Amino acid sequence: MKKHLAIFKGEAGELILSGKKTIESRFSQMKNPPFGVISSGDLVYIKPSGKDIIGEFRVKKVIFFDGLNADDINDLKSRYESDLAVEKDYWNMAARARFGTLIFIGDSSRFITSPVKIKKSDLRGWVALG
Repeated sequence: MKKHLAIFKGEAGELILSGKKTIESRFSQMKNPPFGVISSGDLVYIKPSGKDIIGEFRVKKVIFFDGLNADDINDLKSRYESDLAVEKDYWNMAARARFGTLIFIGDSSRFITSPVKIKKSDLRGWVALG
């Protein structure tokens, strides 16, 4: 089991903890983490951008996509949009992606105080902690 730090914009972290967001997606033009480095059973810390870690979730299942095109993205949008709970402009940005990761969210729990402090000052949206 590996641990990961995921940075979330807006209310995505809260939506995971409330159970309204059941799939986390990450799309990119290059093979950026979590592509290829996350597995079912891994633990993901939930960190809103600019804030402390607020919770964690266990990964239930992962699907990787290599060689995506616009039709593939549209198919994924129609299949998973309600489970992803993403912002309106998300799919416009994802349309240029060649690689994708769908992370199915298992059990999640909220922290009263962050159990770990991870100093991160770069722009990465995902960090594999080992």
